[in-house]
Amino acid sequence: MSSASDFPILEIKNAVFGYAKGKALINSLSFSVGNGEFIGLLGANGSGKSTILKLAAGILSPSGGQILLWNKPLKSYKNRDRAKLICYLPQVLDINVPFRVRDLVSMGLYPYDILPGITVDSAIEMVGLSANKDSYLTNLSGGERRRAFIAMTLVQDAGLLLLDEPLANLDIKYQAEIIRLLRELKDRKNITMLMALHDINLALRFEKIILIKEGNVLGFGKPEKVLTSELLHEAFGISMDIRKDELRGTTISYGNEF
Repeated sequence: MSSASDFPILEIKNAVFGYAKGKALINSLSFSVGNGEFIGLLGANGSGKSTILKLAAGILSPSGGQILLWNKPLKSYKNRDRAKLICYLPQVLDINVPFRVRDLVSMGLYPYDILPGITVDSAIEMVGLSANKDSYLTNLSGGERRRAFIAMTLVQDAGLLLLDEPLANLDIKYQAEIIRLLRELKDRKNITMLMALHDINLALRFEKIILIKEGNVLGFGKPEKVLTSELLHEAFGISMDIRKDELRGTTISYGNEF
């Protein structure tokens, strides 16, 4: 679905949002996402990452500002048309259903009357679950379940993928596995990805980072420019030590607060 364009795929302009009357959780938020970018949305718990993704997905509507998807107002799309362009994967996945992997992945076809180019079997193969396609979700490991849901998004064939902390509660092995898979899929299909995360060292593996505090953008750009001691202290309220090594690359560790 994704193709080159002269305008951002996703553009948020001065968005405002609050769950109740009073102080807005998101206030005058602005940023844009270009074609084929792999962007991490980083911030402390409660900083607004999940809310931002839900606004971008059209699940929530801003009380002010504007959100554009492929240079058109997001609210102007019908649900099925929007689902062909944008796919949202929540942090909490419902696996307590009697679904096999193939059943789940097939759900990605719901927006279509004419089937898209990628088949259910090919999507399952792309995420490395061909041997498990008839297995129940409840019998899979955490990493395998995440891959099954990613296969469902591939079948949906949207050009923009929004992921809300897909690495949460996964062992380091599965975190590395999911990151590797997403980068491969991004390169092979030119999918644009915006992923919420809270692990600062994982953020170093993204092309760009949006650093968030209280619903506002503290920094946006390449990790080495955004992940500075000053900005990280402002975002997380803790001192951090940034080290660069020829063998290990850049690493970030906590300061002396512990």
